[in-house]
Amino acid sequence: MPEPRKTSALAPYAEHFAAIARDDLAIREVPFQVQVNLRGDPDVEGFGSAVGSVAGCAIPGANQVSRGPERSVLGLGPDEWLVVSADGERADLAAEFLALLTGQHISVLDVSANRTIVELSGERARDVLSSGCSLDLHPRAFAADQCAQTLLANVQIILEQTGSSPIYRVYVQPSFARYLADWLLKAVE
Repeated sequence: MPEPRKTSALAPYAEHFAAIARDDLAIREVPFQVQVNLRGDPDVEGFGSAVGSVAGCAIPGANQVSRGPERSVLGLGPDEWLVVSADGERADLAAEFLALLTGQHISVLDVSANRTIVELSGERARDVLSSGCSLDLHPRAFAADQCAQTLLANVQIILEQTGSSPIYRVYVQPSFARYLADWLLKAVE
């Protein structure tokens, strides 16, 4: 029996994304990122320090992003965060949170397979996203280290701005990833 292969949701789109790349816009998939959904009460003693010790950064407020050397924490709500890390730490990351937060009223779920990430960078990235997203993406309203749960081309996503150049990450469920990739390719025409 052949060994299973790890294949990203948008692997067939790599060449299409490369073909449309130019100085003012690039699109690429960032596959296989570890994503752990964490819920808890940030006001409970020890919660913030425990999360910070595992994530390598402080827990952010809603719609804000904190970055550590290896992990990012996206504030999805007043008591919900998405911790994102490079591949290879899946079992350890969720287990670390559970070990440090034992006895607290929390939820820790590995949701890595629930989303892939599409990254848009360059000066035109904001315009492309704005054509299908109702958020005001002007730098005065949505800047680096901010995130939001929203719709893009009628698809539920998490949008994160990682850099001011600008660089955006779109977290999308694999079942909608190809639809969204097709939409993005048409939006850049």
